[in-house]
Amino acid sequence: MAIIQNSLQPLLHLEPVSLAVLLVIAVSLLQGFGRGARNSSQRLFHFIWEGVLLVAALAGAAKLAQLLSSPASRWLQAHVHLPQKEMAGLEQAWYTFLTSVRDLPLLRFGVLFLIGYALLRLLLSTLTPLAWRAFGAAAYPAREAEEGAEDARRARSTNRAAGAVIGGLHGVGRSLVLLALLFLYVSVFPTAPLAGNIESSPVYRQAADKLLQPVAGGLLAGSGPVITEAVGSEFQQVLQRRYEIIDSNIPADIGDAARKVAAGAGSDRDKAELLYEWLGKRIAYDWDKADNYTSKGIWKEQTPEETFKSRKGVCIDTARLYAVMARSAGLEVRVVTGLGADGRGGFGSHAWNEVKLMDEGGKWIPLDATWASTGDWFDSADFDKTHVRKI
Repeated sequence: MAIIQNSLQPLLHLEPVSLAVLLVIAVSLLQGFGRGARNSSQRLFHFIWEGVLLVAALAGAAKLAQLLSSPASRWLQAHVHLPQKEMAGLEQAWYTFLTSVRDLPLLRFGVLFLIGYALLRLLLSTLTPLAWRAFGAAAYPAREAEEGAEDARRARSTNRAAGAVIGGLHGVGRSLVLLALLFLYVSVFPTAPLAGNIESSPVYRQAADKLLQPVAGGLLAGSGPVITEAVGSEFQQVLQRRYEIIDSNIPADIGDAARKVAAGAGSDRDKAELLYEWLGKRIAYDWDKADNYTSKGIWKEQTPEETFKSRKGVCIDTARLYAVMARSAGLEVRVVTGLGADGRGGFGSHAWNEVKLMDEGGKWIPLDATWASTGDWFDSADFDKTHVRKI
């Protein structure tokens, strides 16, 4: 027992990454020894061939997605329009997906990449039978059968030894894949759990500095947090887009009111501000609804038409009604969810709007019609201090 403990003592002091790499190689070596040279070489070839197909399909899919992203966006802009009718749940989900792919470049790239990857893998897989035939002809040429028991034992020993060597090589390949995945994780999520522990590993550092960094470091250096933030931002836009889809059918009375309010406006900014002021004076905050949600967990879903007729609602109700009226007046608008200052030094869940001013270079400005009665919350200088959008 003491001998076993002493032999295992060095392993107990290995940090997790080194231990994982060692275990991968050791298991692969033992598998190779048990399978012999023929089976081990077949598995190694399969591993290498699948890796080649994977890299080729990934590279090709990325290039295709890059080339097709702009044409796909233009095609979707021309052909995808929200129907002016009430939509069922599945139809809402479908149009949410289509309009998100149309308007969000990162999501569009991702969808095209997945489609391209699936098609290229299917196409490249037709080469696999040819590759296996070529491998079989090269690795197992016809030879005369071994004769004699001694020769058979020697052949088996040689076969297992060669299998162990091939298994070890396979293990090295698997370890490199593991280290590459860890490198990607640390690069894209540098502050994520275990990222610091991974970076402190001597084995990881050697692989990252000598192999992975020269190959992919330039692509990922400093871009990990940017990619993560961009993905999070687009994900929130997809979630918020549901209001645009749900409220796409504009009731006639709301449309007429919006056009009357904005009739005297000379610019997009004037239209947006007139609607902001009109809602700020007309829609009262529904404290009973807010209290029911915060104290009892009871939420009452409310359509823009219900808000328009009842003249009361919470922040999301006012923001949705503003969005419907702004679209009726010819403005591009979105509902934004996040956190709003509560006046007591803290923040709570809140919703507001952003409007695109086409006659001012297409810039987006924030506004909060829910708070209009408490001050100037139309593109105010300190808006970002009291409103924190979800990322």
